[in-house]
Amino acid sequence: MEEVIKLNAVDQYNKMFGLETLHPLVSVVDLSEATGYPRHFTLNYGVYALFLKNTKCGDIRYGKQYYDYQEGTVTSFAPGQVTEVNMLEGMQPSASGLLFHPDLIRGTSLGRSMDEYTFFSYEANEALHLSEQERLVVLECLQNITGELNHAIDKHSRRLIVSNIELLLNYSIRFYE
Repeated sequence: MEEVIKLNAVDQYNKMFGLETLHPLVSVVDLSEATGYPRHFTLNYGVYALFLKNTKCGDIRYGKQYYDYQEGTVTSFAPGQVTEVNMLEGMQPSASGLLFHPDLIRGTSLGRSMDEYTFFSYEANEALHLSEQERLVVLECLQNITGELNHAIDKHSRRLIVSNIELLLNYSIRFYE
């Protein structure tokens, strides 16, 4: 039986894919820049994750069924959820994503309202299919978070990062509905 990887830290995910970590509690990732990754793995998420898939690079089993996703879709995972990933042979993953630890949002308005983002639940096993305009909004939100992660840390950093994550999640719930 395959070992389940308990993904409890953003840096753990980044190391798995050969990506740089700029902040211990949050990361914006570009999987097309991944320098290494397993072809088959099972993750037990201890962080929140949201990915905008650019290509279908394999299958994701979420709960007891396969995730319905294609190119240009958003997939999302929450702490406690388990996914099994089978990457297609010879295929480089291509997705932009956000991973953040629950500690980042603890005590914030976002932390208190996370249950409103129902796309993180097991019942939502269909990916969000985006229009081109919606895709650009998601990418802009990810760029804003990246910009803040590249900025020198100051007393406003956490608030701005969390606010931009909340904006991304609010757009995502709009797009789902």
